[in-house]
Amino acid sequence: MSKRFTLTITSAAAAELTRQAAFAGKPGLMHLDFLEDSSGEGWFHIRLQPGQNDGVPVARIDGVTLYAPEGQLELLSGLSLNYYGDLSGGGFVITPPDHSESCSCGSGFRYLEKSRSQKNSH
Repeated sequence: MSKRFTLTITSAAAAELTRQAAFAGKPGLMHLDFLEDSSGEGWFHIRLQPGQNDGVPVARIDGVTLYAPEGQLELLSGLSLNYYGDLSGGGFVITPPDHSESCSCGSGFRYLEKSRSQKNSH
């Protein structure tokens, strides 16, 4: 598994990833990728789905391996994946990496302009 980035997965998120993979008939295999918002404002939203989906392994926790597209590995750096559940349902939420801001829905983030321009200048 790649060590080029740091991705944190909470135990609640690991349990839900395991449950969803098993329910979908793909035990132990989940895929995370990012959808870029079409608004042009730089938002990235996570999408989780069962299976490997041509991804590379990025994390293994509690019996589930999480895969992601190789071209999106940089977006995982500094990201934390959590799961919350309550009486009305539940969902995955992320804590975004440094130099970024969270979307109000909790499943998206965007880089702050200053850090993004510094990143592109390197």
